[in-house]
Amino acid sequence: MKTWLPHPSFLALSRLAHWYARLTASGSARKAFAVDAARKPGGRVQPSRASSRHEGVAAGACRRQFAVAHRGYRHRGANDWLLLATLLGCMLLSLPTQAERLKDLASIQGVRSNQLIGYGLVVGLNGSGDQTTQTPFTVQTFNNMLAQFGIKVPAGGNVQLKNVAAVSVHADLPPFAKPGQVIDITISSIGNAKSLRGGSLLMTPLKGIDGNVYAIAQGNLVVGGFDASGADGSRITVNVPSAGRIPGGATVERPVPSGFDQGNYLTLNLNRPDFTTAKNIVDQVNNLLGPGVAQAIDGGSIRVSAPLDPNQRVDYLSILENLEVEAGQAIAKVIINSRTGTIVIGQNVKVQPAAVTHGSLTVTITEDPIVSQPDALSGGQTAVVPRSRVGAEEEAKPMFKFGPGTSLDEIVRAVNQVGAAPSDLMAILEALKQAGALQADLIVI
Repeated sequence: MKTWLPHPSFLALSRLAHWYARLTASGSARKAFAVDAARKPGGRVQPSRASSRHEGVAAGACRRQFAVAHRGYRHRGANDWLLLATLLGCMLLSLPTQAERLKDLASIQGVRSNQLIGYGLVVGLNGSGDQTTQTPFTVQTFNNMLAQFGIKVPAGGNVQLKNVAAVSVHADLPPFAKPGQVIDITISSIGNAKSLRGGSLLMTPLKGIDGNVYAIAQGNLVVGGFDASGADGSRITVNVPSAGRIPGGATVERPVPSGFDQGNYLTLNLNRPDFTTAKNIVDQVNNLLGPGVAQAIDGGSIRVSAPLDPNQRVDYLSILENLEVEAGQAIAKVIINSRTGTIVIGQNVKVQPAAVTHGSLTVTITEDPIVSQPDALSGGQTAVVPRSRVGAEEEAKPMFKFGPGTSLDEIVRAVNQVGAAPSDLMAILEALKQAGALQADLIVI
């Protein structure tokens, strides 16, 4: 087995499917295959001279790692998936780095974060809290909190809480978070508090969509903005002082059930659904593990067989997520932001043969009235006679021509030559789309 691990990756790939078929057979068949592979005539192939020194060092480490795993199999009965994961990890060290990693293209179904939300009080503010006459819920919340400590506020009492603010607390509970771990939280004022700077959040339960409490939040706020005002009414505000964060401000109290260790397969959901990318992922996984291990459900999901043991499943996925896959190119798009004048032209945008000219026509009208004064004793009356001057000026811009299958570089070069402004380019692209010469989706945001 160790004779072909340091060889080029294409030779290893050609033998992996046969090895995997032997591996999933009985124990005696696997031992026989190991002996046959070691004694097979011509089985030793010399490494290619083009192999780098890094591949040789990595291959040596792989041979030692696989030898330990193989001895563990013979003496302790290691699982087939463990041997397969060890071999695949060694092979990935010698694969060329191309395209993108699978972890950057897809996510595992069921492995996701969950949103938490809570309602609480921030105290200790320097007179910048809620105006209780306009936010009665702040007083109600404060009275309920005091009642839990055996303090009863007299009925009809006019409580003025300048240093207290009612806030909403929200956080994202990451996947596999366990009780005792901490997560970051964000606090936002829901009343009319001027600033939360210098405040402290009292103990606040954070609930999920199912109504269960999954974390408890408490701590001192970190506010990036500030607010200051003078006696004459002048005021200055920097950033947003009514919101802040507490790093590690919530402690997880309950884990979220996950289906990661259930079933004999996992589903990979593409971040950007694409049939070409889905096919490339299926081909890459099946080339390493054997036919039928990965199956495309549709253009956005791939089902992959996985071991039942959670520990082996983690090793298995750590190899798959680092698999290099060539992503399919996105459809041709031209994005226009009419508010800012930003134009983004995609890579695969093409233009059919078309001739374009674009110029601006400026019409100027100037009113210069004159006064008509009659002669003395003529009996006439003084009158104002209108006089208008009309002029027209058209900017002479040359016509440029797009050839068949014009690429993005040629489009940018032609536009730069005529000096078209972003607004002019928008008009040109829209006209090309209407003429059927622009082979791309024109999206205005």
